[in-house]
Amino acid sequence: MGTTEQTERTDQTGRPGRAASRASLSSSLSPSRAADFMRCPLLYRFRVIDKLPEKPSPAATRGTVVHAVLERLFDSPAADRTAPRARSMVPGEWERLLAAKPELAALFATDDGGQDTERMAGWLREAEQLVERWFTLEDPTRLEPAERELYVETELESGLTLRGYIDRVDVAPTGEVRVVDYKTGRAPSPQYRGDALFQMTFYALVLWRLRGVVPKRLQLVYLGSGDVLTYDPEAAELLALERKLLALWAAIREATETGNWQPRQTKLCGWCDHQAVCPEFGGTPPPYPLKVIPAQSDPAGQGRMGQV
Repeated sequence: MGTTEQTERTDQTGRPGRAASRASLSSSLSPSRAADFMRCPLLYRFRVIDKLPEKPSPAATRGTVVHAVLERLFDSPAADRTAPRARSMVPGEWERLLAAKPELAALFATDDGGQDTERMAGWLREAEQLVERWFTLEDPTRLEPAERELYVETELESGLTLRGYIDRVDVAPTGEVRVVDYKTGRAPSPQYRGDALFQMTFYALVLWRLRGVVPKRLQLVYLGSGDVLTYDPEAAELLALERKLLALWAAIREATETGNWQPRQTKLCGWCDHQAVCPEFGGTPPPYPLKVIPAQSDPAGQGRMGQV
């Protein structure tokens, strides 16, 4: 969650950048923005630099409501954490979200400016079903999370800040840490599980750097299909991920300075809101809003690299 921040024109140690007029560089990464750049560098630009608006989607909004229910349910005593009670919380969490973001009403708008109450009711039922399915995968009466919706942030020696929100952190009496993330979609097929675990290993790396303890288990709970995917990371894997993120950050810095954001067509393009301004679909991106620094202006080759 969250948006990628832009930095001042000095690095994280306070030293001046290579040029005072250089393009504004990203100094932080979240799992979602890192995934954006790996999926399509131009998508990263549209979201982080151009900040192009995106239409809210019913699926993503439903996920927000479901996450809110699963977070707030733990405010209640263990005996009250029942499936009927969780289901009953769904409409209230939707109303709370709608009050905070009135533009979400457009999800169920009719052509005459009214609201399609039948479609909204069906959407709410789907959210309730996802919440109810969670009780077949975990027993909240036996869980006492150490953290919920935990914001984590750590700065690496390089100056790169890693950050994000973790749905749930469980700590065993013996000290082992489990990182849990809820997904309202279906579990991926085995060949795509690496992509799914990227976010979780990212969080494991941040927690390790913050607390000095490698999480014992990473757990993805897929409410759409009723699956639970677990993985036990090791320190060597987290070190490898850290190196990958540093390389990714260098590539983002280069693209920011040069304005060279390459589009990359994938099967996810069909869900992208920015096809009208994407060269892969015959569009033209908006004028680049940052000052361009040609690649050859970096004689030492700092931050230059090939494809991540």
